[in-house]
Amino acid sequence: MLMMHQWMFLLAGAAISFGEAPAGEPALKFSGYEWRVKSGKKLGPGPNAWNASHVRVDEKGWLRLRVAQADGQWACAEVAMTRRLGFGIYEFEVAGPVDRLDKNVVLGLFNYPTRDVGVDATHEIDIEFARWGRADAPIGNYTIWPVKKDLKQTTHSFECRLKGDESTHRFIWKPGSILFQSLDTADKDNPKELETWHYQPTDHEDRVSRQPMPVLINLWLFQGKAPSDGREVEIVIKRFRFTPE
Repeated sequence: MLMMHQWMFLLAGAAISFGEAPAGEPALKFSGYEWRVKSGKKLGPGPNAWNASHVRVDEKGWLRLRVAQADGQWACAEVAMTRRLGFGIYEFEVAGPVDRLDKNVVLGLFNYPTRDVGVDATHEIDIEFARWGRADAPIGNYTIWPVKKDLKQTTHSFECRLKGDESTHRFIWKPGSILFQSLDTADKDNPKELETWHYQPTDHEDRVSRQPMPVLINLWLFQGKAPSDGREVEIVIKRFRFTPE
C-alpha cells in the first residue's frame, strides 16, 4: 500500500498539469447545461491527446466519455461547463467500473478555477477515481485545493468495491466546509454508502474557495501513459445535478 506522502505527491503532480484547451472548442448540451468539449494534443492533464469524438450525448441524454485509440495514439475526453456555479450540492450519477479502472486511467468530477479566480493547484474541489499509476493505491480520492498558492492540498483517499457499475458521487460546498459522499446505487431503493468525508478546516478562508467556478468532467491517462491492460475505457455520466445553497 502506498504511504500517505507518496500518493499525495502523485496527486499534486496530476493537478498542476492542467492546461487550458484551445478556443473554438465544440459544445454540447448535457443535464440542462452547455459544455465545451476539449480537443488537441499534448494538453494537460497528462499531458494527453484529447479527441472530441470521444465525447457524446446519447439518445437517453447521458454523457459518454471514452479513452481509446485514435489515429494510432491514445486520446482522452473532457467537457467543461460554460457557466460558473457557486455554493451548493454537486451530484454526479455514474455508470461504469469506477472501482476497477486501470492504474493509469483517471476519472475526474470537479470544479476548476478560471484564470481570474486562481492558478493551478488552487480553489479546485475534486472527486477522482484513480490509482495514479500504482496498482496498490486506493482508487477513491476527495481533494480540496487551497485558496492560497503556498498551502498544500488536503486529500482523503479510500478503497471501494461496487456491486455493479452504478454509483453516485457528490460534494456539498458551503462557506468554510465541504462534505463529500459516494454511494453504490446498484439497488436504487437502498443505496449503500461507500464513503463520506467532511472537511471543516479552522483556517477555512485560506483553504476553501468562495469563488464560483465551472464544472469539469474528464477521463484521462495519468502522465499520458497508455492503459496497462491495453483496453479502451468508457464511463457514462447519466446525470449531473446542481442544487444551490
